[in-house]
Amino acid sequence: MFDTRELGRRPGALRRVSRTVEAPEGLGIEVIGVPVGAPLDVELRLESVMEGVLVTGTVRAPLAGECVRCLEPLAQEVTADFQEMFSYPESEGPARRQADAADEEGDEESLFLQGDLFDLEPVLRDAVVLALPLQPVCREDCPGLCPDCGVQLAQDPDHHHDDAVDIRWAALRDLAGQLRPDGSSAGQDKQAKAPRGRGDDPQET
Repeated sequence: MFDTRELGRRPGALRRVSRTVEAPEGLGIEVIGVPVGAPLDVELRLESVMEGVLVTGTVRAPLAGECVRCLEPLAQEVTADFQEMFSYPESEGPARRQADAADEEGDEESLFLQGDLFDLEPVLRDAVVLALPLQPVCREDCPGLCPDCGVQLAQDPDHHHDDAVDIRWAALRDLAGQLRPDGSSAGQDKQAKAPRGRGDDPQET
């Protein structure tokens, strides 16, 4: 919770706030996110307006996850900007009607001050999650894993496998191995050198 009492309700009043808070659960996606309890560095600009308090800020948070290519653990940092209006409780009637109209149009629902306090967690959650990389990598040129054996190609750049031969071409491969450069085969030589019998001579009667 953040307090707005020092800001007051005079339109145009400004106040800057810097605070470090602990990250809540679920601040991330499947492959990367902010660890629970990690420090969130929040810089806020609070501005008093007619309807409530306009909050503009930046949040910086450490990230932990894994590379989607090589599956190695990685540590990064995310920075996200946000802006949100927190309406005064007494303006809930008009603001609620505007929020209901916004819901029908698919917009987000308005947030309200709770006395002089406002809860920034849902705003921080949306800002951080939307800023997360959907395909985090340990480095831009990460080659990933070998699709055949799963070895990390970054650790073995010369890694390769012999080309697999389709079983349907195995017979043709064996035949090609028997052929000589002139197109003849070993079988033809054996046939040519075989002794002829008396009945093999076409001119013999």
